[in-house]
Amino acid sequence: MLCDIRSLSFCNRLQITLSAMRAPRSLACCLSALMCLWPLCQAQYEQWAYAMGYPEPAEELYTAPELPPDTPRIQLRLVGEKRKHNEGRVEVFYEGEWGTVCDDDFSIHAAQVVCRELGYLEAVSWFPGSKYGRGEGRIWFDNVHCTGKEKTLALCSSNGIGVSDCKHSEDVGVVCSDKRIPGFKFVNTLTNSVENMNIQVEDVRIRAILGTYRKRIPVTEGYVEVKDGGKWKQICDEQWTEMDSRVVCGMFGFPGERKYNARVYKMFARRRKHNYWDYAVNCTGTETHVSSCRLGQALLEKGNGSCEQGMPAVVSCVPGSAFAPTPMAGFRKAFRHEQPLVRLKGGAIVGEGRVEVLKNGEWGTICDDKWSLLAANVVCRELGFGTAKEALSGGQLGQGMGSVHMNEVSCSGFEKSITECSFNAESLGCSHEEDAAVRCNVPAMGFQQRLRLSGGRTPFEGRVEVLAERNGTQVWGTVCSSGWGTMEAMVVCRQLGLGFASHAFQETWYWQGAVSADAVVMSGVRCSGTEMSLQHCLHHGQHLDCPKGGARFAAGVSCSETAPDLVLNPQVVESTTYLEDRPMLMLQCAYEENCLSSSASQVPANSYRRLLRFSSQIHNNGQSDFRPKADRHTWVWHDCHRHYHSMEVFTSYDLLSLNGTRVAEGHKASFCLEDTECDEGIEKKYECANFGEQGITLGCWDTYRHDIDCQWVDISEVKPGDYIFQIIINPNYEVAETDFTNNVVKCRCRYDGHRVWMYNCHIGGSISAETEETFPGLLNNQVTHR
Repeated sequence: MLCDIRSLSFCNRLQITLSAMRAPRSLACCLSALMCLWPLCQAQYEQWAYAMGYPEPAEELYTAPELPPDTPRIQLRLVGEKRKHNEGRVEVFYEGEWGTVCDDDFSIHAAQVVCRELGYLEAVSWFPGSKYGRGEGRIWFDNVHCTGKEKTLALCSSNGIGVSDCKHSEDVGVVCSDKRIPGFKFVNTLTNSVENMNIQVEDVRIRAILGTYRKRIPVTEGYVEVKDGGKWKQICDEQWTEMDSRVVCGMFGFPGERKYNARVYKMFARRRKHNYWDYAVNCTGTETHVSSCRLGQALLEKGNGSCEQGMPAVVSCVPGSAFAPTPMAGFRKAFRHEQPLVRLKGGAIVGEGRVEVLKNGEWGTICDDKWSLLAANVVCRELGFGTAKEALSGGQLGQGMGSVHMNEVSCSGFEKSITECSFNAESLGCSHEEDAAVRCNVPAMGFQQRLRLSGGRTPFEGRVEVLAERNGTQVWGTVCSSGWGTMEAMVVCRQLGLGFASHAFQETWYWQGAVSADAVVMSGVRCSGTEMSLQHCLHHGQHLDCPKGGARFAAGVSCSETAPDLVLNPQVVESTTYLEDRPMLMLQCAYEENCLSSSASQVPANSYRRLLRFSSQIHNNGQSDFRPKADRHTWVWHDCHRHYHSMEVFTSYDLLSLNGTRVAEGHKASFCLEDTECDEGIEKKYECANFGEQGITLGCWDTYRHDIDCQWVDISEVKPGDYIFQIIINPNYEVAETDFTNNVVKCRCRYDGHRVWMYNCHIGGSISAETEETFPGLLNNQVTHR
């Protein structure tokens, strides 16, 4: 009997067990073949490379600074109530004890010294007054004066180590840059402080070893490696625990970890010499990054400097549903998904946003009092992401509407949901200016490598070029601009990590891209605006259809890190609604602007029209001012009303039957788009009088009163009954916003032929899915209805 080597599928078949080989002759033959093939399989793993999206970094050389012999030997760490891993209270380890630094005379120059000593490229800012909580023990440094060029904080002038008249209410904190010093190597100069030291790991990676995982995106399983002094090293697994795996998986955007096939990894470990890192890692499982974990026992302390009783530490991570293949997706659609209890709103990219929780059928926000990375971690993992990069406060990702459901949230870090964490139910007084938000770690999917902007004056603008397969090769080409709009531009900016779209362009002749990429490789693009990649949007596939072609007519975008967010106040609509019978003689200007129903053109001049009137109060709760898309030189002058229209349709009004049929409609052009009122401390910028600038400042609102023209729906032909009233701001998506779902207000409406009642008014997306079902047949502000 011959041994068929082809059936082994080369190296991957090496993982079969001997028990699978039955015939003795087949066993001998196959063992012989395996011995011959083994060197080739070893070669397969000689140069373990990253999958797409994980480029192999070039090795950097780092030289530790030489200090004068009499320099006090200290170590630093950042701790306390942190909202990201590269900030915190400055603590100093000296003479076997951790202590703090007083904020007296501290400066950005001193912060620079601290950050560089910890391996960060520079300091961003510093904070006095124990912003990160009060420390304990000695205050080692007071009245610190640094030039910013010192190699250690111990070389800055001060009162002397341990000489201080400060209290811990004056403990200083710093914020360091995200970027690390290339090739930085942690040097432990204090031999007895290893177990108490916060290690600053400059880089960590999951290196896929098995062939099946090397081909997957994202990389979910492999060796855990640390870049130390420019070289990648493995971690001995003798002290490795499930908590260490939990933290590493969280760093790479995965909510959890799972068991792996240790037998296979042991086989590879025995046949390769490894370069082990000097230390073990000791994580509690609540850390956001391994740089916050304690150092475990050093290999050198064990006397052999190797890992004879173990092998390289391996992690196997579980990706969230948005990043994992779902072969059963078609089957699962038949089942009703549970209503989530937590969501993110107002973020530019996947995994970031204002945190909102569902309580009693209503979505509300979380107050940022005591908001921490621990709580942010719970939110991120609950939503299928990894640990939190940052816990944001002060409504930085926009302000919500409605109730503030939670305040002073306190989590252990192991809760399944933020709703399981304790909070202060009695604490009142929080406003939406204090809304909490998060930025989560998400898996590297390689999406950015398949898209680029070309020819722009800045990295935030340019012609859109995508990487597509043509005739078996990968080529760069343009996107057909036919139908190209704000939603498609939003996906491009998100995919490139450039924030929100500020404009979508259908001509790009002024951005000279590469001639080799002029050809159209993608057409018919239609996006909902929530996709992570342009390739996820609907498009024509291989059969392109683009009459104008690419090059000068290719699609383009400009991106912005911030965007506005318009929200209509539903209570104002509900409280100001009434009916008015108005003679046609007084509606000539409104008739010219198409603010009446089509039947108005066929009625005599002395007849009356029945108008459903109400006020609109439109708030800008986003991150930047709302400005009309059109430049002021293109605004349209309406002589009858004596004003300019900066957007022809700014708001649409619909009266719908309970089955969703439109029975009456209206619209509002954006004449006199301005700041009517503002929150305390914010100045008005926009006033449309005398051809002034139009817009709504962040933190301000524009009120269209019920008694102005077109602020109505003509219901002259509507029969008495029950209806649904719907208002949509920016209905054509002309201006990009952080959130379009809250541009809708929906109300129940009852009309008896003489009076009208408006009730249950609410913002779209502000109530639970079950409650929303009491509004049957509603349109909503989703791109599928464009």
